Amino acid sequence: MSIKVSTNKAPAAIGPYSQAVCVGNLIFTSGQIPLNPKTGLIEGENITEQTHRVCKNLQAVLESAGSNLEKAVKTVCFLNDMADFAAFNEVYAQYFTEKPARSCVAVKDLPKGALVEVEVIAEKE
Repeated sequence: MSIKVSTNKAPAAIGPYSQAVCVGNLIFTSGQIPLNPKTGLIEGENITEQTHRVCKNLQAVLESAGSNLEKAVKTVCFLNDMADFAAFNEVYAQYFTEKPARSCVAVKDLPKGALVEVEVIAEKE
């Protein structure tokens, strides 16, 4: 049985999906882009600012599901430009201190013109 997760501390889904789904002891987040949860607009003009917003959004979703970024076991990261890899890593490392498994790929486009999107699989606390 799965449980849908929803919080107003992270942006509402912009399509037919849930912010996260809990199955057993695992939480699967949908990809988060740097939307401000209050305005629904992209926050930040560069990869550093946008990565901070993405990580804050993910933290809010995980907290709503009874977890946190320290319990992340896997992330999948999408960058609009692999030239942003080093700057992205610098911010990412501040939030994902337990160093979960990770994939990071460059993609052609992200929703709403975002520079970064990240999804997480985490354990419940």
